Amino acid sequence: MENSLGFAHFLAQTDTLGRIVLLLLLGLSVASWYLIVTKSLANYVAGRRAEAFLKQFWAADSLEDVGVALRQQPLDNAFARLANEAFEAAQNNQQNGMQKLAAAGGLGEFLTRVLRNGIDQEATRVEQGLTVIASAGSASPYIGLFGTVWGIYHALVNIGLSGQGTLDKVSGPVGEALIMTGIGLAVAIPAVLAYNAFTRHNRVWLSRLDAFAHDLYAVITVGEKANSSETEFGASHPAPPLEARASAKG
Repeated sequence: MENSLGFAHFLAQTDTLGRIVLLLLLGLSVASWYLIVTKSLANYVAGRRAEAFLKQFWAADSLEDVGVALRQQPLDNAFARLANEAFEAAQNNQQNGMQKLAAAGGLGEFLTRVLRNGIDQEATRVEQGLTVIASAGSASPYIGLFGTVWGIYHALVNIGLSGQGTLDKVSGPVGEALIMTGIGLAVAIPAVLAYNAFTRHNRVWLSRLDAFAHDLYAVITVGEKANSSETEFGASHPAPPLEARASAKG
């Protein structure tokens, strides 16, 4: 019997409840690893696309060039989507002025609401799936411990019914039941590490997006004032670069 002890023997000896616990741990493991892989790839791709967009954005000569570029390329990252929403808000404000309730308070207030809403939407998007990973990391050890307790109870009942209560007869089934605790820890540890890594990435990502929103606000509002001044006084000087406008506003 000693040679047959192991995970396969434990599965053969456990009851329906033990198999349900094992399947639950397996489901949490599959779900957490799926989210870990897909979110890691998505974060990597989004970061590359964002870097390319920001490089193109700050290399533009004017707001008009940025608007044309946004209409010609896919909005495949949070920075591009936020810039597109901001430019659309500024364009709608120019066309409709104060006629719409959303624009009440002037361009500055309207643009602030649009940028804040865009950041909130991105925060909601990047947090998708983290609840499952956090649940796997926090609940898996307890689920595995429950499986171990139930396995030990089940093994001791069978040993008691057989009437063979020696140490060699008890240690094997009890040791097999501890497999459930090991499985629970194997599910929980990667999930906890991944949750911490994703949480830090999201905090840095949203901080960068918030800083870009401040730059967008500065660039667009300064650009609007510059355009108004040129129209009023007939100025013919070229508009300053985008980075210089943002620095002047800050």
